[in-house]
Amino acid sequence: MPFVAVVAEDPRIGTLLRQWRRRRRMSQLDLAIEAGVSARHVCFVETGRSRPSAEMVMRLADHLDVPLRDRNALLLAAGYAPAYGQRDLEEPEMGPVREAIHRVLAAHEPYPAVVVDRHWGLVASNGAVALLTAGVAAHLLEPPVNVLRLSLHPEGMAPRIVNLGEWRAHLLDRLGRQAVVSGDPALFALHEELAGYPGSEPAPAHDLEAGAIAVPLRVRVGEQELGFISTATTFGTAADVTVSELSIESFFPADESTARALRARQD
Repeated sequence: MPFVAVVAEDPRIGTLLRQWRRRRRMSQLDLAIEAGVSARHVCFVETGRSRPSAEMVMRLADHLDVPLRDRNALLLAAGYAPAYGQRDLEEPEMGPVREAIHRVLAAHEPYPAVVVDRHWGLVASNGAVALLTAGVAAHLLEPPVNVLRLSLHPEGMAPRIVNLGEWRAHLLDRLGRQAVVSGDPALFALHEELAGYPGSEPAPAHDLEAGAIAVPLRVRVGEQELGFISTATTFGTAADVTVSELSIESFFPADESTARALRARQD
């Protein structure tokens, strides 16, 4: 079973743990209390005066909410074998995952839903997504497709998004937070790219619709304006790197007129 790990510029376990602790804005004492160890021990591990056991690495990683891919990197840096496998989604063992994805996407129709990886690359989608991507430039639909680029690119969905400033600000904020929390250079690069796309300024928060429960996506489809709110679903018990990094982004009608329009298209 193959394993893939992230190789850091400085592979020392203490350095990596300190980076993750600071990303989580925790002190050594905070982490020590959470993990049930002494602050002195955390300090010794971070400074290289003590080599943690594999069990200690996993305990600290758990309390730092480190993703599985990076837990493997921590174990390697400490001199241990990775704990989590990484299989391609097309491998036979991943059949139950593929089936689960298919069932979720199919059950969500006539509403759009996509499955994305950790870099917002499109993994799968249902038929209703074509409603949103109609009219976008062909090169944006050539694999590998990035759904954030598809949404905000001037040749993508952006010209048809009615509240582009608001939606753009929402996506950039979400992506920026994800980049900071993960420390992933690819996400920082994607944020810089998308932030450079043209787009109107977002409406001030006090100008949003009274009683709004979520930032909506409002998009023109032919002569209609459809409104959506979205949710993200992950595999909460994943023990494989690939599965842990998948997210199902589901769009629901934000109003009754959108719901009626989508149901009518299904009939």
